[in-house]
Amino acid sequence: MVIISNITTIPVEKSVLKELKSIKQYPRQTYSELITQMTIVYKACKARENQYDEFLHKIQQKKMRELWDNKEDEEWEKA
Repeated sequence: MVIISNITTIPVEKSVLKELKSIKQYPRQTYSELITQMTIVYKACKARENQYDEFLHKIQQKKMRELWDNKEDEEWEKA
């Protein structure tokens, strides 16, 4: 009978382990649960950041059109 484990070992610095221990929500919370929660939060923050960047880009596009697509510049190029 072959048992395949879904568990791995990840070497981390002692300072990282200390930080992980300090942010546990409850004493028996596993590091796997903690890291899973951290990845969920990270992904949510990243998605929010991307939405903000897209919002700024859309605003900038409109302003750039106003600055570049104007009659004064076209007349100056023909001079």
